[in-house]
Amino acid sequence: MDTYGTITPNWQIHIPVSARKKAGFRTHGRVKITATKNRVTISKINNDFVSKWAGAFKVKHPIPADKIRDYIDYSDL
Repeated sequence: MDTYGTITPNWQIHIPVSARKKAGFRTHGRVKITATKNRVTISKINNDFVSKWAGAFKVKHPIPADKIRDYIDYSDL
């Protein structure tokens, strides 16, 4: 299957829906990128390790997202 895209000035590329479906990409996330001369290959990676630990750690005192800057120590910057 051949399909075409464009690399943006920020080095991003959109993968067309037909190519994503053919490759089995169902969600966004991390991928393995292999580069050789004149070729870049993007492969799905198994995210089971991350999924297995999702929600496993409980936080006693969660910080609200809108207050996170109040908890960052900028003194070493």
